[in-house]
Amino acid sequence: MTDLFGQDAPEAPRNDGRDAPGDDAPLADRLRPQTLGQVVGQEHLTGPAGAIGRMVAAGRLSSMILWGPPGTGKTSIARLLADAVGMRYAAISAVFSGVADLKQAFAEAEKMARAGRKTLLFVDEIHRFNRAQQDGFLPYVERGVVTLVGATTENPSFALNAALLSRAQVLVLNRLDEGALAALLAKAEGLEGPLPLSPEARAALIAQADGDGRFLLGQTETLYAAGLAEPLDPAGLGSFLQRRVAVYDKDRDGHYNLISALHKSVRGSDPQAALYWLARMLVAGEEPLFLARRLVRMAVEDIGMADPHALPQCMAAMEAYRFLGSPEGELALVQACLYLACAPKSNAVYMAQKAAWKSAKETGSLMPPMNIVNPATGLMESLGYGKGYTYDHDTPEGFSGDNYWPEGMERQEFYTPVERGFEREVRKRLDYWDKLRGERG
Repeated sequence: MTDLFGQDAPEAPRNDGRDAPGDDAPLADRLRPQTLGQVVGQEHLTGPAGAIGRMVAAGRLSSMILWGPPGTGKTSIARLLADAVGMRYAAISAVFSGVADLKQAFAEAEKMARAGRKTLLFVDEIHRFNRAQQDGFLPYVERGVVTLVGATTENPSFALNAALLSRAQVLVLNRLDEGALAALLAKAEGLEGPLPLSPEARAALIAQADGDGRFLLGQTETLYAAGLAEPLDPAGLGSFLQRRVAVYDKDRDGHYNLISALHKSVRGSDPQAALYWLARMLVAGEEPLFLARRLVRMAVEDIGMADPHALPQCMAAMEAYRFLGSPEGELALVQACLYLACAPKSNAVYMAQKAAWKSAKETGSLMPPMNIVNPATGLMESLGYGKGYTYDHDTPEGFSGDNYWPEGMERQEFYTPVERGFEREVRKRLDYWDKLRGERG
């Protein structure tokens, strides 16, 4: 099927007079749900208590953005929504369409509105429209010319205009779980007969789909087409079918979600989870040196002086990776990741930096006290530069207790060591120096 611009587009509802797909149509097409109740895995939206279920029951749709992973039913839901409330269905893809295409779609929707027929405009991959193109939706959505249903795999907070988001509900579709994928397989078997798989291989097929129903049905169709004489076990399935590549865009949502999971697992001292997220990113093709840089950041932000060896460990891991390359050098990243996760944690250095930076901005151009300014010339010495400075090494404790703060500025405490790791020893030193400082006034 093609849309009104001659591009491939999602199918319209079955009530438009078209014949059902033939026996030679793809399995996914023949198994498309005919009602919202047949959509698997999204009952939190399509059920009676869900946002979509309530809108359909009221017979009135609001514009919405369907956000979810590939193969979770966004296109099917849009088709069936139009069918459920008796609206005209039009579809475009942001991959192939531009402003001219949108104008044509809106012109046709206005024409149908004057004839008493409302239009549901489905925009696939809506995040691919630029800001100006997204702005083009606003007057037509506001005037009710179209009810917009956009589909995206990207976080709408980053991918869509705030103005557009304020006029549409964001509905989050779940990644299809094992039960939903098993239900899809059962529907396929009801149509085509039992799959040539052992129970263990069937479970492996579901796991390999990684939550993508479209991918699962494509793999299932391949198995049926092969005409296998004997059922496959998991090893045979692995040899026969390609495993689905994990969804991971290195410059988009998946990238930021996984690096956040890695960082928080390290901070939470869970080396097993930290290693899992590190592996997820490396296996998906993340740049190892990016991960090395992030590990360095974790060493100074979340461990700091609690274990001063954490930073050298990470720097050594980065150099080891540069020297060895992949895959051998990745073992150095693993070692650094595990070291950080197992190290005592402190953000005292991180908090000290923030506090010191804030104070420096607020105090402007205050000069150091005269006693610690170097008298580089005779004139400067005559003006009192360096007068009263005590050379710390000349004292019995190696500590003079002099004032090192600008005149008119009270002594500040930016760095507060915790009672963990090496910082416990640092705390003792600071307390001792504070005691001497107090004794010397």
